[in-house]
Amino acid sequence: MGTTNFPYGSYAGFLLRVNLNTEQIEREPVSPDLAREFIGSLGMAARLFYREVPARTDPFTEKNKLMIMAGPLVGTHIPAASRVGVFSRSPLTETFFYSHAGGHFGPEMKYAGIDGIVLEGKAPHPVYLWINDERVEVRPARHLWGKRCSETIHAIREEVGDDRAEVAVIGPSGESLSRLACVIFGVRAAGRGGLGAVMGAKNVKAVAVRGRGAVEVPDMARFREVIDGIYEKIRANPALSKVVPKYGTPGLVMANNTLGVLGTRNWQQEVFEEAQGINADAMVERIKARNKACFACPVGCSTYSVIREGKYKGTVEEGPEYENLFSMGSMCCISSVDAVSHAEWLCDEYGMDAIEAGVCVAFAMEAYEKGILGPGDTGGLELRFGNEDAMVQVINMIARREGLGDVLAEGVRRAAQKIGKGSEAFAMHNKGLAVAGHSARGMPGLALGYATGPRGGSHHDGRPSGERLGLLERNTIEGKAAYTAKINDLMVFTDALGLCHILEGIWGPLEITPVSVECLNAATGMNMSLEEARRAADRIWNQIRAIMVLDGHSRRTDRLPRRFMEEPIPEGPSAGMHITDDQLNRMLDEYYAYRGWNDNGIPTRERLERLGLADAAADLHK
Repeated sequence: MGTTNFPYGSYAGFLLRVNLNTEQIEREPVSPDLAREFIGSLGMAARLFYREVPARTDPFTEKNKLMIMAGPLVGTHIPAASRVGVFSRSPLTETFFYSHAGGHFGPEMKYAGIDGIVLEGKAPHPVYLWINDERVEVRPARHLWGKRCSETIHAIREEVGDDRAEVAVIGPSGESLSRLACVIFGVRAAGRGGLGAVMGAKNVKAVAVRGRGAVEVPDMARFREVIDGIYEKIRANPALSKVVPKYGTPGLVMANNTLGVLGTRNWQQEVFEEAQGINADAMVERIKARNKACFACPVGCSTYSVIREGKYKGTVEEGPEYENLFSMGSMCCISSVDAVSHAEWLCDEYGMDAIEAGVCVAFAMEAYEKGILGPGDTGGLELRFGNEDAMVQVINMIARREGLGDVLAEGVRRAAQKIGKGSEAFAMHNKGLAVAGHSARGMPGLALGYATGPRGGSHHDGRPSGERLGLLERNTIEGKAAYTAKINDLMVFTDALGLCHILEGIWGPLEITPVSVECLNAATGMNMSLEEARRAADRIWNQIRAIMVLDGHSRRTDRLPRRFMEEPIPEGPSAGMHITDDQLNRMLDEYYAYRGWNDNGIPTRERLERLGLADAAADLHK
């Protein structure tokens, strides 16, 4: 597999381009310069998107493209190098978007000899892509249209005659162009941004892949030495060696609740008095069957769960993760881990972002309690906080686009715009993406990450870890600009490599460190310096910002939800905290200056040219 002419190890050296209109398939060599300057996965996707997708393209038109990429470390045995990314113009944010998932699809794609897939155009009827090593077929999928995700995966594996095939699939939500739709990779989700709806708009039900090749590295002895060093770091880290394997991400429920930054009642509060019902101990006691791990991961943070009793008896799923316990738990004041687990299972089966779905339900609950929505709008449901039956029913309604669910399937920003009557004030999104389960009021650095991040509501543009763990002071905005920029670079660099953020304490945690750069060099033979790696990350971030500017983003859109800026946290250990307009503007000024952007948040010509982005410089400064 791959090409002997490619100068770096670990890369397959090819992209697979699929013209869905004509079913023409091409294996396109990857440029070595593209690999070195943009690393892989996110970096390559951002560069290709900038070159090939016109600004302000409608996400649902043929001109939009959807890419599935795996970074250079994916398919190796670097710990936690399993991530696969989906990239396109988001139906929610209407600019370049990226969402990642773990599991085994990315490694399988690399073993089939490709670093990424580019889907172009629109199929005239439902299809799926079958990649069997170097043989690639576009197959009809009319018989699969309408099926849930797990049904589709099972059916495709039977059709191709290989139960080891990895499948990326959309559910009914993607088919109906719900802006909440995601792409499911087996049992893992590239959940955010509505990219499953882009796949649905292209009439692509699934992409299946089976690879029997290998990922080669130039110096196995050096490579093993690097891997051994990372394992030593993991064993020496109590959180990664003991706490996370036992509790997974649900351990954050009590950590954030104790700190007073757990989004509750649609962020009207940040302390959930019934958090014990949805915390990690509740999961272990009630539904956890065993741990699960993604490819090459020694941590195993995920949970295989089984509901053994009660009205949701028989629900079997992977999860729920912290973000779902937040969105469909504390945000909706639901204190039953069984109910949250069942609701997440529904989201996975329908192919729907569980964060956006839960935030939409919480928004609707607040609108109902404020009298903006009534029984006539909800189909008779008493859509009040704490009503778990109503929460589960509305999840079904969103997936089926029934009644109020049809409005909420547009995402919380558009739902608020349609409902009106002042509901925009408590639609908890930024740039159209629902804010994830980490407080922008209680962590100023994270607030700046939300405000300036290309995805808006994602906690993987900025990160909560530094402030939550006390690595830097929460009660000040000082120094948060440089902190946020360094975190941005750490995130895009690890995303480009294909590394999971669960090991951010190893890769960072506050900036790019030699550890991840050593992984890149050992796998590829690049011999990139730490300074060059940081420059590459800066280049990727500025490339993404250039796309955003051409799509109409600037300081005007680098904002936060009104509640985070106007309503202090009402109670608990973080009571009184919020981000004022003055504080946000001061942080923006410092952040833009640090980044080399002008006062309006636009990268300067000089900055872009120094990063080798002369074409972006010309486009932004005509």
